[in-house]
Amino acid sequence: MLAKLLLLFTIVPLLELFLLFRIAEYVGGGTTVIIVAATGFFGVFLAKSQGLWVLKQAGWALSRGEMPTHNLLDGAFVLIGGAFLLTPGLITDLAGFMLLFPYSRKYIKVYVQKRLQKMLESGKFNIYWRN
Repeated sequence: MLAKLLLLFTIVPLLELFLLFRIAEYVGGGTTVIIVAATGFFGVFLAKSQGLWVLKQAGWALSRGEMPTHNLLDGAFVLIGGAFLLTPGLITDLAGFMLLFPYSRKYIKVYVQKRLQKMLESGKFNIYWRN
């Protein structure tokens, strides 16, 4: 697991830099900086609005006496997506927008739920509770 994280934290930034340099060759350095800043700026507002929407939906679920489990997963995705958008780079921006837009987030949520279910059933994922 540590090796995968190490690869992730070294390869992704290198790919981001490579992509930013290639884009800067075509449109210029200033335009590239403006693109990265604009995606971060737009991402902050999108993350805020989606976060508030998820909180409202969780409140509605609680008022009906339901557990807001789907809303908790949506909230985690909005948080992760917002963090991706604050990270400079276009690959992480794409991942962040995918997690923030409800339409794409729905499909990612289904995939993650299936993966978690398989991990729980196979015993690769355990939950321990202590009182």
